[in-house]
Amino acid sequence: MSQDFAAYRQQLLDQARYSIDYGLEHGEPPTVEPEDFPQTLREQGACFVTLTLNGELRGCIGMLEAVRPLIVDVTENAFAAAFQDPRFRPVNRSEAGLLHLHISILHPAQAMTFQDRQDLLNQLRPGVDGLILADNHHRATFLPSVWESLPKPEDFLRHLLTKAGLSADHWSKALRAWRYTTESIE
Repeated sequence: MSQDFAAYRQQLLDQARYSIDYGLEHGEPPTVEPEDFPQTLREQGACFVTLTLNGELRGCIGMLEAVRPLIVDVTENAFAAAFQDPRFRPVNRSEAGLLHLHISILHPAQAMTFQDRQDLLNQLRPGVDGLILADNHHRATFLPSVWESLPKPEDFLRHLLTKAGLSADHWSKALRAWRYTTESIE
């Protein structure tokens, strides 16, 4: 996916907002007919939709792999971020209009090869890379935007390991990592 989504910024944000408003009214996401949207938005794409309220995280849900049209992914993930993120209670009507929406469109992840923890840390590009870590049944990701609150690679890695349910100092030969970049839409 090498598209530039800037031309579709407002349309994607409007669709995400519509999905939340529809969810408040109907308790489910709206049905999306991809053919009603431009070709670029009908192509398979993966995104995360992040909701903030007064600068605080209010929900974040997404997909790491492109398995459905991007416009469907945005619609479903906006609904899920508002109503199904297990870390938060569902968004209510009084909050909905105050939410700030951020869409991160993911570019395909690239497997990383590294010899040890320091080698992995040296390869990370702060502010650029999103990172997926997996070790057996443990798996987690941080979007590139997380670098804003965790700017040091060691802190970024430690928190991501913890998010995956591992110790912050965990290391094993089974640990795998993939990096990806995103296009941000706000």
